[in-house]
Amino acid sequence: MTPPSPTPRARIALIGSPNSGKTTLFNALTGMRGKTGNYPGVTVDRRVGQAPTPHGPVALVDLPGTYSLHAISEDEAVAVKVLRGEMEGESQPDAVAIIADATTLERSLPFIAEVLQAGLRTCLVLTMVDELKARGGEIDIMELRRELGIAVIPVVGNKGIGVDDLRDQLGRHDSWGMARELPEKGTEARFAWADALLQKITRKNLSDSKLTKRLDSILLHPLWGGLVFFTFVLLFFQAIFSWAAPAMDALSGGVEAIADWLVAVMPSGWGTSLLADGIVRGVGAVVVFIPQIALLFALIFFFEACGYMARAAFVMDRLMGWVGLEGRCFISLLSSYACAVPGILATRTIPSPRDRLATVLVAPLMTCSARLPVYALLIATFIPATTVFGPITLQGVVLMALYLLGALSALLFAAVFKRGLLRGATLPFYLELPPYRFPSLASIALQVWRRIKMFLRRAGTVILGMSVLLWFLLNYPKVENSVDLDSAAHQRQQIESSYAASMGKALEPAIAPMDWDWRVGIGLIGSFAAREVIVSTLVQVYAFSGDEGDVSGLGEVLTKPDSVTGKPPLSLASAMALLVFFVFALQCVSTIVVIARETASWKWAIFALVYQTSFAWLTAWICYLVFA
Repeated sequence: MTPPSPTPRARIALIGSPNSGKTTLFNALTGMRGKTGNYPGVTVDRRVGQAPTPHGPVALVDLPGTYSLHAISEDEAVAVKVLRGEMEGESQPDAVAIIADATTLERSLPFIAEVLQAGLRTCLVLTMVDELKARGGEIDIMELRRELGIAVIPVVGNKGIGVDDLRDQLGRHDSWGMARELPEKGTEARFAWADALLQKITRKNLSDSKLTKRLDSILLHPLWGGLVFFTFVLLFFQAIFSWAAPAMDALSGGVEAIADWLVAVMPSGWGTSLLADGIVRGVGAVVVFIPQIALLFALIFFFEACGYMARAAFVMDRLMGWVGLEGRCFISLLSSYACAVPGILATRTIPSPRDRLATVLVAPLMTCSARLPVYALLIATFIPATTVFGPITLQGVVLMALYLLGALSALLFAAVFKRGLLRGATLPFYLELPPYRFPSLASIALQVWRRIKMFLRRAGTVILGMSVLLWFLLNYPKVENSVDLDSAAHQRQQIESSYAASMGKALEPAIAPMDWDWRVGIGLIGSFAAREVIVSTLVQVYAFSGDEGDVSGLGEVLTKPDSVTGKPPLSLASAMALLVFFVFALQCVSTIVVIARETASWKWAIFALVYQTSFAWLTAWICYLVFA
């Protein structure tokens, strides 16, 4: 049995501005074993971990990044309340370690003064000191210690330089003093104090990076910056689809192999069917998309850490301002391309409650990865691979159009909400442009792993439950097997007599205007658990025998005329209507639950479900009329 961990000697808060290297240090000190939860009453992540020191372990609290103790967003407010001992269920820290980027110390000193005025035992940790030296800068650390009267520790977190010294200081936190001389309270006094202190400690000024100037002249340009951004986005998604495909195919094959093996070794019956079809294939529908999710987050975190994401938000601020939102909303919408759940969670950094709510309500319109199997199935089946230009085919054009349609609809509804239901002034958008740097790959890998676990925990459990429920609805009530029927015919009879068929037929009047029958209705019902479930659902309801990942095989079933009606299950018009429906409909239980949690109200979750599904039905009907 593992012995219990020794009780930490104290709680020490890590506080600093975004991009200061705070989280990298937290991971280095705790061995990347921090625990993530939520603070009581809010949805801001609470990250705590235990750091071993030569003098005994200490508990570290990684506070959300903030530029000031005058908070304007929810996560900044949490940092301030924890520091002041005003957070419900949280005692005031015994000490605080201020994390500051040595290359931007002039911007950090006023904030450092604010923290020093909190009256806690304090030390200052200077990160990026190697980058400071490489750019020709030099700070007199000894003079800074004398002026502040507190411990100052230079570190390079991603290389481990100075981490042992910091660990030793954390263990001796009870010997930390408080600042010797504090500026008078007030913004002007703090900035004057910072300027005077900077003059005393600066030995060499940073030389301006010519590379940074050249890159920013392009990446921040109103025209070229936008073109570069959209080029990056195009390559971004192409990389996600291309690079993730082999891993997705391998996982899909693995899921099918496990399901087939269970069927082969277990006795036939409802238990085997439930395990193989309901659980393995149901959970597999989520597992298959992990490579895409992981790759998307890896690219987002990479661009964020290297300094480009902040510049992209700056470029997009003009477009976001036109619809009534600000640049921070762009980050949340971009995150929604993998899954709306992390995109909605990313809205926590948006200061304006109205902007945040508007972004939450439109984030599900961004085309998430769960829509891709549906798009791939219907486009491959009904859209010819006609060459449009060079290597670009009509199928690729239609796929890109669906992605653009989702993004444009999100901006359109955001503009409607901000000019009506959520009318209010747009807050000015400010952010610090971090220097370009090569990020820590270990830190990115850790962040990606946390996102994957969150995705599996939130989405996987829902899909597991819904897949089991769908299996039950498709397999009951049981129909006696007639000797005159082969197994495929009996399976069709079973499905047509099932509870799921009854539900599909009850829905049929609502979907008949798009020429969808009750079998498509069952697929739609299943897809509200998770969009990609419709593919495996259609495989079952059409009694198609084969690999559910074999899109061409299922496509043949969808275009084959019915033996009774003489019509195929889907025509070009009804297939295009189904594509448009999936662009707009809110078919994700996890997203609905997260909207309710993030807005602290089921009212907004139900509103999002109703307006998006209603709009999806209307546009699908119009699309059907156009193509019919």
